[in-house]
Amino acid sequence: MSVVEKHAPGSFCWVELGTTDAKNAKAFYAGLFGWRPEDMPMGGGQVYTMLLIQGKAIGALYEMDENMRRMSVPTSWLQYIAVENADQTVAQVKKLGGHVMKEPFDVFDAGRMAVIQDPAGAVFAVWQPNRNIGIRITGEPHTLCWSELATSDTSGSIEFYTRLLGWSAKAGAPGGMDYTEISNQGRPMGGIMPMTPEMGKTAHWTPYFLVTGCDSTAGKAKQLGGSLCVPPTNIPDVGRFAVISDPQGAVFSIFQPARMQ
Repeated sequence: MSVVEKHAPGSFCWVELGTTDAKNAKAFYAGLFGWRPEDMPMGGGQVYTMLLIQGKAIGALYEMDENMRRMSVPTSWLQYIAVENADQTVAQVKKLGGHVMKEPFDVFDAGRMAVIQDPAGAVFAVWQPNRNIGIRITGEPHTLCWSELATSDTSGSIEFYTRLLGWSAKAGAPGGMDYTEISNQGRPMGGIMPMTPEMGKTAHWTPYFLVTGCDSTAGKAKQLGGSLCVPPTNIPDVGRFAVISDPQGAVFSIFQPARMQ
């Protein structure tokens, strides 16, 4: 088990599911990944559910309130990026043409966050840790292993994120795709690719979770009520992946590295 004590600024440090049915979402992901839910009452009838592996947090979920439903907020995974100073990062976002959906605010004593929309429309959050650093395990099955941006403006997105977060970008074409690998402080952690019509009309980030069997996990997702947006597919010399929609419509991907095949 690879326990994390600190996330370097610019790293993806948390994943959070906003759903229309927390009870069934907890059952789906527990059945699929073995995540153990731990409910934390937040007051006003709201509950924030930590998702645990071996007692360590790997993400969370919550049920969207009526206001979010009236606004037609989609069921989705939100990815958080660690920063040293949320307020300074937000100021830079505005200079670079991004939109601040939620200005910086404190989450009790856990940390300080803001919700951002990049110039192409993709939503993410920034996290300035205090008592909670975020994900506590990486490199283990069923933990976050990659983050991928599908966008209508690849070059603009690369410029936005590299200037905002100091990421480096390396163009490539795995499996014949137009793909840009992103790294933080020398560590590859995600990619940026142009959207296709099948991906919808809005730019978005998608989390990838590590699995030891892509086909078996995809099959289990279908048995549990999910659906396959992209069936298990090989990326030559890289691995095998699938894109899954959970029963409430939130999309995520699974990835089995070539070394595990």
